[in-house]
Amino acid sequence: MRLPPADGRQWPISLRAKHARSARDGTDLTSNTPPSFAAWRHRDARDGFEVVFLAATSDRLRFDGGTTAVEGGEAWAVRYVVDLARDWTTRSARVVSHAVAGGNELRLDADGAGRWTIDGAAAPALDGCLDVDLESSALTNAFPVHRLGLAIGQRADVPAAYVRVPDLRVERLEQRYVRLDDDADGKRHRYHYSAPAFDFECELVYDEHGLVDAYPGIAVRAR
Repeated sequence: MRLPPADGRQWPISLRAKHARSARDGTDLTSNTPPSFAAWRHRDARDGFEVVFLAATSDRLRFDGGTTAVEGGEAWAVRYVVDLARDWTTRSARVVSHAVAGGNELRLDADGAGRWTIDGAAAPALDGCLDVDLESSALTNAFPVHRLGLAIGQRADVPAAYVRVPDLRVERLEQRYVRLDDDADGKRHRYHYSAPAFDFECELVYDEHGLVDAYPGIAVRAR
């Protein structure tokens, strides 16, 4: 596998563009348009199911989905609509949750350059974030992978606007993705993922469309 820069920084944009294709299969995930729908079975941390419908236009990608689950003996449901620009930067997210304690609604908007509002109010704590990450969703881990187009061996620190469930509290979450060698048949891509705030790390596996196939402890692809 190719080594990343020794100081751990993200490669320059010119090098990312040059090496964005997999050394094995030539697939550039940043140019892939995802399928019309996807589904995941949530397990281990929670029991549930997630379904999302995906629509693409010349300038936008829309993800309309939801998750229903039981976690810690409590049931909750989350519905989301996330809009991205074609460079895979998050531009808006509308999220509605339902739980025994009641319901919550959230509106996030972003300018694609790292500035956000939460329900119309400026959110400077999120400055520099380009992705939304929904705790309720396995889908949203696809966004930085597509946006960055890392080559094998590259790494990137990827802070995200992280939306908790079911209260929809928003916080900044520091994350790191490291592109590993592809699996044996070259059709699935592997990343080492870490979120220090949760003392969590795992290996994420993505399909040929850049959607999560396996998220240890969280979800597996059902369709």
